[in-house]
Amino acid sequence: MKEKIIQKAGELFLKLGFKSITMDDIAAEMCISKKTIYKYFCNKEMLVGESTNYMHKEIHETIDSILKMNLNAIEENFKIREMFTEMFKSSVDTSSIYQLKKHYPEIYEKVTLREINECSMWFRQNIIKGIENGLYREEVDVDTSVNFYYILIFNIHENISSEKEARKLEFSALEYHTRAMATPVGIIELEKQL
Repeated sequence: MKEKIIQKAGELFLKLGFKSITMDDIAAEMCISKKTIYKYFCNKEMLVGESTNYMHKEIHETIDSILKMNLNAIEENFKIREMFTEMFKSSVDTSSIYQLKKHYPEIYEKVTLREINECSMWFRQNIIKGIENGLYREEVDVDTSVNFYYILIFNIHENISSEKEARKLEFSALEYHTRAMATPVGIIELEKQL
């Protein structure tokens, strides 16, 4: 039951936001009593923490499955972005990551620290793969490009409250990042993805 509560809470938090969803909402959605939820979680903050851990695991499993598809580096980035867009599509206009930062800053910090390492590793692997495949220029400084892209993406989600605006800026950042590193062949693949 605990796992089902975590999963449902995670879905609701992503769809409607961390602030607006209450323990009553989760209980009603699952047709259980609020007492059942409190049997496993002493407060909402604990449930938010567990649900972000669950979402982290789900996201990374999905990314791993995309990486196993053996797409080219540019196509891979767009496929991962598509997955994030679908996963973080909410019914409210406020970005769930922005809400997490604002209302649960300690949980947000833990999530961010964990993501820095894993995302940086993926960004790095993607750039190396793109260079090897001739889609990115050989002289690209991998570390600098990883840092630039990381800063762009995470700053968008930290500082933009509108989910729609964040998605639009994230798409522009991906295009900008790819165009900055691309070879002429890479530009053709980028245009195809756009």
